[in-house]
Amino acid sequence: MDRLTEMEAFATVVDQGGFTDAAKKMGISKSAVSKHVSSLEARLGARLLNRTTRRVSPTEIGLAYYDRARRVLNDAGEADALVTSMQSAPSGLLRISVATDFGVNHLSPVLGEFLSEFPEITVNMVLNNRYVELISEGFDMAIRIGELEDSTLRARKLTDTTKRMIASPAYFEKYGRPEKIDDLNDHKLLHYSSQSNGAVWKLTAPSGEKRQVRTAGWLSVNDGQSLLNAAVAGLGIAYLPSFLYADALEQGLVEDAIPDLPMETQGIYAVYPPGRFTQPKVRAFIDFLVHAFAEKGPSAW
Repeated sequence: MDRLTEMEAFATVVDQGGFTDAAKKMGISKSAVSKHVSSLEARLGARLLNRTTRRVSPTEIGLAYYDRARRVLNDAGEADALVTSMQSAPSGLLRISVATDFGVNHLSPVLGEFLSEFPEITVNMVLNNRYVELISEGFDMAIRIGELEDSTLRARKLTDTTKRMIASPAYFEKYGRPEKIDDLNDHKLLHYSSQSNGAVWKLTAPSGEKRQVRTAGWLSVNDGQSLLNAAVAGLGIAYLPSFLYADALEQGLVEDAIPDLPMETQGIYAVYPPGRFTQPKVRAFIDFLVHAFAEKGPSAW
């Protein structure tokens, strides 16, 4: 007899508390269940069940075997589900968390193509500027920029972005251009207020030395696009990613504040909960994003 079927018959008897209910659960006859269990006991050379006229219960050996058998059966069920899901078309609700700046400027424009390619998927994209707890808050995945804080999540890199300090030509004409990092103390800085270290800029000197600039900003905003708008308007120097400032830089609306400084590079990642296999809808969207951003970054936006 099939060993997995013997295991299933035995575990179902334990779960259901008897042969009759186990037979109903498995959709086979009571005698067939009994034969499977008897065959298992004969093969193992041990009695796994205590049988009385009123009830059936596992022996001490049977209980130990049940724990292992149930794990094997669960793994087998997951394996079957994996094959089924991988062969089926991606479908269902896909909940995505993404930073507002990146979501509005770069994710929203490509969603139409994705939904046309996968019509059985519906998307709920939540724009916010905080790291959400994917599992507890019910998200399937998130797009994150920079160093990944939660090492338990699985991640796939989509592309890179650079960060640099930029301001408008009018600002430099009025206040002068900083020549080195220390000169920033005498300038008007525009800060990103929703980050815990929003008032700290991590910069690299031409020598390679890592520096931190802690200067009270003239303006603090919890939105990158608003900081860019403020920089274009001549309100100060902003430290922003290239996916935000690239167009403004190309149009001459802003300039690099200290061109000699090495540019900081940050990864852009799709992150999703750990597990033995990835849901088809999540895998489909990540594959789509990798292709969509293949020619983007670090500065080409």
